[in-house]
Amino acid sequence: MSVPTLTPDESSALLEVAARSIHDVLARGTCMPPDESEHDGALREKGATFVTLERDEQLLGCIGSLEATRPLVVDVAANAVAAALYDPRLPPVSVDDYPLMAIEISVLSRIEPLPVESYDELARALAPGRDGLVVEVGPHRATFLPAVWRHFGDDVEGFLGALWSKAGLVPAAWDPHTRCGRYTATKLVDPGPRAPVARH
Repeated sequence: MSVPTLTPDESSALLEVAARSIHDVLARGTCMPPDESEHDGALREKGATFVTLERDEQLLGCIGSLEATRPLVVDVAANAVAAALYDPRLPPVSVDDYPLMAIEISVLSRIEPLPVESYDELARALAPGRDGLVVEVGPHRATFLPAVWRHFGDDVEGFLGALWSKAGLVPAAWDPHTRCGRYTATKLVDPGPRAPVARH
């Protein structure tokens, strides 16, 4: 489950792309996707990311990709805009939120299938604080990033119960068709504050 290795400059560039994409869509209602040819190294490779936005530790939006289907820098820009405007659970981010919100990017490893056959076996297989998890049962699918462990500490049962609920499943219930996969992530954070949105 290796995560793409990013240099400090590449990490800074991804955070800048995320912030600029959100700024532009708030200021103008649209933003140009980044030109991958202007970036080097890992940013041009296909990658999967999640972008999480928070203000005063309150979630403003979280959207991402579990599979690497587009260049890393393009994936970050698209997920940043989606997290700001299109998270179906939350209202869109406002221009007042932008200067004060934290922007967190999780760069994901490939998903490793977990060949487990029970809820208890899954609980024993997880490494708290390290593993992200995706669960899928028929039309029900949900994931928790590794960063979500900060709300649960070492409480694996609490982590799994909340994920099952998010997926619309009964906590601790195990369907024989359950599929699980785990992944790790590199977390990049721009805590803010930043310059306010310049309206055009």
